Amino acid sequence: MRFSEGVHFALSNLRDMKLRTALTAFGVTVGIGALVAMIGFGQGLQKNVSESFEKLDLLNSVTVLPGDGFSRNPLRDPDESAPQGRRRGGEAKPLDDAALDKLEHLPGVEIAFPEIRFPAMIKLADLEELKLVQVVPAKIASSRLVKLAAGKPFLRDDEDSVIIGQTLLRRMNIADPAAVIGRKLLLSSIAFDLGGFDPANLAAIFQGGRLPFKKQDYEFTVVGVTESLGFMGLTPLQSDIYIPPGSARRIEKLPFTNIWDLFRAKDGSPGYSAVNLRLTSPAAADAVKRGVQEMGFTTFALIDQFNQVKTSFIFMDMVLAAVGMIAIFVAALGIINTMMMSILERYSEIGIMKAVGASRGDIKRIFFVESSAIGFLGGIFGLGLGWAVSRIINRVVNYFLAKQGIPFIEYFRFSWWLCLGAVVFAVLVSLIAGILPALRAAKVDPVVALRHE
Repeated sequence: MRFSEGVHFALSNLRDMKLRTALTAFGVTVGIGALVAMIGFGQGLQKNVSESFEKLDLLNSVTVLPGDGFSRNPLRDPDESAPQGRRRGGEAKPLDDAALDKLEHLPGVEIAFPEIRFPAMIKLADLEELKLVQVVPAKIASSRLVKLAAGKPFLRDDEDSVIIGQTLLRRMNIADPAAVIGRKLLLSSIAFDLGGFDPANLAAIFQGGRLPFKKQDYEFTVVGVTESLGFMGLTPLQSDIYIPPGSARRIEKLPFTNIWDLFRAKDGSPGYSAVNLRLTSPAAADAVKRGVQEMGFTTFALIDQFNQVKTSFIFMDMVLAAVGMIAIFVAALGIINTMMMSILERYSEIGIMKAVGASRGDIKRIFFVESSAIGFLGGIFGLGLGWAVSRIINRVVNYFLAKQGIPFIEYFRFSWWLCLGAVVFAVLVSLIAGILPALRAAKVDPVVALRHE
C-alpha cells in the first residue's frame, strides 16, 4: 500500500465517523486552547513587566538607604543583625549632603538626587486634596522615568512649575490632562511657628490652645501631567505632585515626614530617607553597589528585582503549562478511546486488508494518520479557541481597570513559536495516543477477523 493510499484511506474513515471525529477533536481543542491561553497569559505578563522596566529605564536606577534600615523597613526588629553595608562596631552614617556629594561622584553615577517628600494641601480647580509632594530635579523630570500624558517637564531647578499625576486629575473628575496645562495650582504647606510659642505654657497646647504651626501658601503653574502606570509602580518617583528642588527650598515646611526621620536624626538633622542614583548604564550597577556599601549604606537595585522576576516567570510558566497539560492528557485518553472503538468496529475490515496483502506497517500508518489528523484539527481549532477566550478576558479586565484609570494593557501574548508549537504539540500528543491502538490493530489475525462476523 502506497503512503498516499494509506492517507486517503485514513481520512475517508474519519469522514465516515464525523460525529465521533468532531467530539474527539473537540477534546483536543479544549486542551490546546487551555494550554495556549495559560502560556499566552504568562508570556503577556512577562512582556509587560519587561517593557515597563525598559520604557521607564528602571534598570539604570539604584536606591541608597541609610545603614540603619529605618527608611524603607521601619518595622525591622532592632535586635536583628545589621544589614549589609553597615559598618561593624560603628554608628550608621547618615545620608546627608556630604554623602550625597560623594555618591554623585562615584564612577558610573550620572546623577544622584535625594528622596524628599513632604505633606501639602493641593488646590486645583476649586478642589482640594492632601498629597505627598516629591522633589525631583529637572534632569530627572526630562528623563524616561517621567512619562507625560500632556504638557512638558520643567527645564530648570528654580522654576515655579509643577508636574501632576493623571490619577490625581481622575480623583478630581478632570478627564482631559491637557485641560490643566497652564493652570495655577495652590500648594499649602505646614511649618513650625515659634513666634507665639511659650515653652513655659505647654499645658495650654494640650488643653486645646494654639499649636506652634503655621500654614504657608505657594502658587505653581502646571506644566505637565504624568501617565498612569499599568505595571511596575516600583519606581524612584511615586507621587502625584512633582516640583523642582529650587522651588522646594523656598517652601517653609516641616523638616521630617514621619517619626522614623527623627530616629535617624544626627546632630539635629534627620538627613535623607533615601538617595536615588541614576546610572550611566545597567552594567555599572554592580560596581556602584559595591562603592555604596563600602561607604556604609545599603542599596536597593531594581535590576536585581528584575532578575528575580524573570526567574519567577519561569516557574509560573511551568505551573500554567502543567495545568494545561491536564486537559491535554484527558484529550489523549479520548483519542485512545476513539481509536480502540474504531478497531472493534472495523475488525473485519482490518482482516480483509491484511488478507489482500496489507502489512502491519500499513495498518499502523492508517491509525497514525487518523490520530495525527485529529490532533492537527484539534490544534488549529484549539489555537483559535485560546485566542478568542484571551480576547474576551482581556477586554473584560481592561473594561473594569479603565474605570480605575489604568491604561489598556495586553495581558496575553501569542508569539509565533507558541502558535506553531501548539499545533505541533497537539499532533505529537495525538501520535503518542495512537501508538497503542495502532499496535493492537497491526496484531489483528486476518483469519480470526474474517470469522468475526
